[in-house]
Amino acid sequence: MVNMDIIKMSSKGQIVIPARMRENLNEGEEFVILMDEDRFILKKAEKLSEKMREDLEFARRTEEAYQRIENGEGIEMDFDDFIEEMKKW
Repeated sequence: MVNMDIIKMSSKGQIVIPARMRENLNEGEEFVILMDEDRFILKKAEKLSEKMREDLEFARRTEEAYQRIENGEGIEMDFDDFIEEMKKW
């Protein structure tokens, strides 16, 4: 059975899961939220492996870096300088 409802986002970007849809949820429970154009998917994070959590964090950080580059905030360096910079990590 699929439950549907219309909800609103607050001025702080918060949304409320309707009471009838959160019967089996606990305070502090984590979710993964995915966005693709005009679609959002919310999924309970309880069964995500540690590897999947790491992959999601890597994807998030990669997207942030890509956006900084697109906004002209990237830096340029030659190959040898890049390798030396990577050795620091």
